[in-house]
Amino acid sequence: MRTEHSGGAGPDLRHHGDAEVRDEGAGLVDLAVNVRADTPPLWLREEIAGSLSSLAAYPDGRAARAAVAERHGLPVERVLLTAGAAEAFVLLARALKVRRPVVVHPQFTEPEAALRDAGHSVDRVLLRAEDGFRLDPAAVPEAADLVVIGNPTNPTSVLHPAEAILRLARPGRTLVVDEAFMDAVPGERQTLAGRTDVPGLVVLRSLTKTWGLAGLRIGYVLAPAETVAELERAQPLWPVSTPALAAARACVAPRALAEAGHAAHRIAADRAHLVAGLGSLASLGVRVAEPAEGPFVLVRMPGAAGVRRRLRDLGYAVRRGDTFPGLGEEWVRIAVRDRATANGFLEALSAALADAPGTGREAAPHPG
Repeated sequence: MRTEHSGGAGPDLRHHGDAEVRDEGAGLVDLAVNVRADTPPLWLREEIAGSLSSLAAYPDGRAARAAVAERHGLPVERVLLTAGAAEAFVLLARALKVRRPVVVHPQFTEPEAALRDAGHSVDRVLLRAEDGFRLDPAAVPEAADLVVIGNPTNPTSVLHPAEAILRLARPGRTLVVDEAFMDAVPGERQTLAGRTDVPGLVVLRSLTKTWGLAGLRIGYVLAPAETVAELERAQPLWPVSTPALAAARACVAPRALAEAGHAAHRIAADRAHLVAGLGSLASLGVRVAEPAEGPFVLVRMPGAAGVRRRLRDLGYAVRRGDTFPGLGEEWVRIAVRDRATANGFLEALSAALADAPGTGREAAPHPG
């Protein structure tokens, strides 16, 4: 684990998984984007469609804000609705007066990109594969007055213990915890959402991943009232559309929470199947970062750039890893899908690895 300054040339922080499935990649089986398949469900589409008759009126977010507050047992003053979690990163970068922001990597790159775009000089704490990409709170500089960490972390799929993250909190520091994938964790264990006893704690949530709403843009911030007020002043008027507000209300209702809970268990089972299949390719150099707890896995393999290209020829898209600080070209991120999709992918990956220069091996079998 080491700290570095992020100035100068480096990874493309603006590259995201959707780039793998645009244009000529549109027909590929998508294991590059972390949005859950088979979403949004019909009942959610109907809720959103029902809001369309209100489009002539300006959006009124009060009911959705109150629903989110109730879901987490918080007063509404501690909730801010945003156009996805990505907007929240921009608001934090622009509204908060910080001198030494630190981002814990590898993780989602938009927090650092937003900070740099806002003129901040950003330090990185790089977690190491040898340590299982686990957080050592002591590695974060004491002088940091803004710390950003994901939990579970994209792309490593590490679920950090809440106790370890809490060791980063202290008066005078804003601690931002990106929980965009927490609702994909059974029981949402290790969540900090709803905590009001932690100084400077800001928790970000996204409703786009579990519910397949990336095109609608809806998320929220849970933070002290004074932080919410600062961020709200930096927002444009009516930042969240009426359909997105309808989705927010629906996705925090008891029915939706129960459905998300069932989905989290299904994701865990599908992830175990995928990890087992990847383990059968260990003789070809495949290594999974474990234990994985998110709806995706991080995988190291020899010649990954070439393997990705061969996978595309075979009809599959995965997320390159070298645009994440702290990773290199040998890493890829693979979204968890149903078993049938995973089996097809494992067959393609086995073939792509067997064709890789220098392996000299035949394709390995995998669990069916």
